[in-house]
Amino acid sequence: MQLKHKQSLAIIAVILIGIILGALILSSNPSKDHEHEQHTDEESPAIMDNHDHAPQAQEIIKGPHGGKLFTQDDYGVEVTIFERNTPPEFRIYTYENGQPLSPAKSVITIQLERLGNKPQLIQFSPEKDYLKGNAVIEEPHSFKVKITAKHADKHHQFSYEQIEARVKITDKQLTINSIEVLTAGPAKIKSTLHLQGKIKLNADKSVHIVPRVGGIVESVNANAGDKVRKGQVLASISSQSIADMRSDLLAAQKRIELANATYNREKQLWEEKISAEQDYLQAQHDLQEAKINSQRIQQKLGAIGAGSSTGGLSRYELRSPIDGVVTNKKISLGQVVSEADSLFEIADLSTVWAEMTIYAKDINTVKTGQNVTIKASAFDAQAVGTISYVGALVGEQSRTAMARVVLNNPDQTWLPGLPVNIELISEEIKVPLAVSIEGLQTLRDWTVVFGRYGEYFEARPLKLGSRDDIYVEVLEGLSAGEQYAAGNSFLIKADIGKAGASHDH
Repeated sequence: MQLKHKQSLAIIAVILIGIILGALILSSNPSKDHEHEQHTDEESPAIMDNHDHAPQAQEIIKGPHGGKLFTQDDYGVEVTIFERNTPPEFRIYTYENGQPLSPAKSVITIQLERLGNKPQLIQFSPEKDYLKGNAVIEEPHSFKVKITAKHADKHHQFSYEQIEARVKITDKQLTINSIEVLTAGPAKIKSTLHLQGKIKLNADKSVHIVPRVGGIVESVNANAGDKVRKGQVLASISSQSIADMRSDLLAAQKRIELANATYNREKQLWEEKISAEQDYLQAQHDLQEAKINSQRIQQKLGAIGAGSSTGGLSRYELRSPIDGVVTNKKISLGQVVSEADSLFEIADLSTVWAEMTIYAKDINTVKTGQNVTIKASAFDAQAVGTISYVGALVGEQSRTAMARVVLNNPDQTWLPGLPVNIELISEEIKVPLAVSIEGLQTLRDWTVVFGRYGEYFEARPLKLGSRDDIYVEVLEGLSAGEQYAAGNSFLIKADIGKAGASHDH
């Protein structure tokens, strides 16, 4: 019995020790888990999802009109922002002992404190069953509100904070995410006119080649796309008209030889007093006529480009009159051609025309001598040129005019037929306040920049004016000297989206 008693005591001791150790383990585990779950902004390489977007305010009771209800003793005020079919405005409903109170029995003011702005004081006047504020409440509705009310010689004060479209970002997070911060201020904005155009051949440096006589094509020595030199043979034509003229020329040259021999003989006989002077003069006249006839035929052949031939009397060679590229070919072997047929088109592509369409509203803006930037719409290429010609007429159907730029094309980058975009800087204006185009973002139905106020960034809806590719004029919504996010500002928009940009009224 004594042994059994000792065994029971040992078992009880083991159980008690196990319970104590288990309790110690359970009490120590939560602190260890807590250590592992703690994170700081310093550990995150990107903008955190769990920013301190707003201080945690105490729960506010909702009033009968859907506003924020504050009570003190037996007096209460309900603050609403009304914006149905009207610009946003404060409307305040008052209560006594939980029952609606006439608005005329209270004197109320509200002070709004926004990031980066001076406090705004709003006065109220009775209207229907509420008190109406005397100022428009600009978006975003993100501010601290201090309410001062007087009723029955008693003063009451209430306050709350409402956060919207705001996020906290440290300097380190700005650096890690390469968010650029700029300062709003004056800028020069270039007024740019965007036009559509097309590359065309320089008509002053392109030619159509037609045969001067009809005939049959014997050979073709050039094709479309070939580069040719001035004087190069493009094609050969067999022409009966050329054969007849060359035959006449040979006959005329033989007559010159015969007339020259007769002249020399008659001259000698006349000098020796053997023949009459009349025979000598007649021989001289015949020689001159033969020479004139030969020259006439030579000039006729030269005029049609058939002065000489190495391939027979009927052979007529078409030659290039300029250095250039064959841009069109309408000739083939064995083809019968006439004097009216255009067989080749050759263009010097070292310069081309960029012709642009000008709508009637912009005609007075475009002038000769203005610089334009020409950009290819099909690939990455651009060039700068000067307007050399502005059309004097407006099309009856299109209601547009035409302007032209002579564009250097040494590498033949600009091919005829290529559509291009043309930017014309008509003027440069200085505006008192502008922001970078990079900083603009769309949030809800606003165009905004994210203003920087200490470690907070908050949306600032803007009313915009003139713009170019770099800056846009700010008419309302931001003040000179305020900082804002420019490059990579979309990261701030995304972070606000994660936090939920509430619109609580």
